[in-house]
Amino acid sequence: MTTAASVYTPLVQTLIPRPSRVRDALLILGGSLFVAVLAQVRIPLPFTPVPITGQTFAVLLVGAGFGARLGFLTLLLYLLEGILGLPVFTGSGSGLSHLAGPTGGYLLAFPLAAGLMGWLVQQLGVDRHAGKMAVAMLACTVLIYLIGATWLGVWLNQNVGPTSLMEVLQKGVFPFWVGDLIKMGLTALLLPVTWRWLGREKSTPEQD
Repeated sequence: MTTAASVYTPLVQTLIPRPSRVRDALLILGGSLFVAVLAQVRIPLPFTPVPITGQTFAVLLVGAGFGARLGFLTLLLYLLEGILGLPVFTGSGSGLSHLAGPTGGYLLAFPLAAGLMGWLVQQLGVDRHAGKMAVAMLACTVLIYLIGATWLGVWLNQNVGPTSLMEVLQKGVFPFWVGDLIKMGLTALLLPVTWRWLGREKSTPEQD
């Protein structure tokens, strides 16, 4: 049961309004493959084991478009696919050992970030407004960096040697901000524009 005071319907669930297990399963599978495809958009950097990828864009777009539950489950499936050996992660790595590598924290943060993005959409309707969407994406990106850089610091200390906080930030956060700001801008515009195109930018919370 949803309530008029608290729940907005995410975009994909508005476009495909009849909930069913088949619909949800297809969305989760399709979303995981979308993230896998953008994970292959990869720019390695010589000074860090963390590459620039299209994953963050895909993760937050899935969370915003699908909502909290489906977004979270989509990224859980994505992780499971990689753990089982499917080539869905960035680069050639796969399997459980990949999660123990330098980028493992970022991967583990993806379901949480997608879930948070979906929650902000459903509770606050942030995807209807570019400014609110940008702030929501910033919050979710910070969550990814917090978990990802923390694990990267642990990995560097164990595998490279003593690493300061500033070195961790230089390897795991600072090089990616410009690209992530561009991704945030694209997503912050994409969903509000889509709502306007549908003629529902002033959509009120859905009622059951």
